[in-house]
Amino acid sequence: MIRINLLPYREREKKEGVTRQIVIIVISSVVFLLAIGSFQLYLVISTSNLERDVKIQEEELARLKKTIVDIEQYKLNMATLQKKLAIINALEENRLAPVKMLDELSLVVPVKEVWLDKISEKGTEITMEGMARNNIAVAHFMKNLSVANFVKAVDLISTREKEIAGIKLQQFVITCVKKKVQ
Repeated sequence: MIRINLLPYREREKKEGVTRQIVIIVISSVVFLLAIGSFQLYLVISTSNLERDVKIQEEELARLKKTIVDIEQYKLNMATLQKKLAIINALEENRLAPVKMLDELSLVVPVKEVWLDKISEKGTEITMEGMARNNIAVAHFMKNLSVANFVKAVDLISTREKEIAGIKLQQFVITCVKKKVQ
C-alpha cells in the first residue's frame, strides 16, 4: 500500500534549517563581538598600565638625575677639599723649614767676622748680602755654607771693598741653591 503524507515536512525542515542557520549566525556574531570587545578592553587596560609605568619611570628618572647632580657636586667639593688638604699638608710639612734654615744659617756665619744685611729667597735660590772683615772671612763663610744641610750649591756673585767709619770691609753678595726638603 502506498502511503502519502500530506503534511509539509519538507517545508518544516527547510524552515528549521533556516532558523538554525540564523541562530548560528547570531550566536557567532555575538561571540565574535564579545571577543573583539574583550580584546579592546585588554588593549585599553594594557595601554593605561604602560602609560602609568612610563610616568612612574619618568619620575624615577627625574629623581635619579637630581641625585646625579648632587653626586657630581659632591665630587667637585671633594676634589676641592682634597686640593686644600694637600696644600695644608704641604704647608704643615714645610712650616718649620725656614726656622731650621735660619737656625743652621746662624751657626755657619763666622761670629765677629761676617754680618748679614739681607737674605732673600726666590724659588730654590737664596741670595745673601752682607759685610765681612776680609776676603778670607767671606771664603770661610762660603765653605761653611757649602756643608750646610739646606744648601745644594754656593756661588759668589760679587765682592767689593767698602770703607765704613775708617775701617775697610768687604761687601759681598752670595747665592745658594736650596736642597729639596724631604
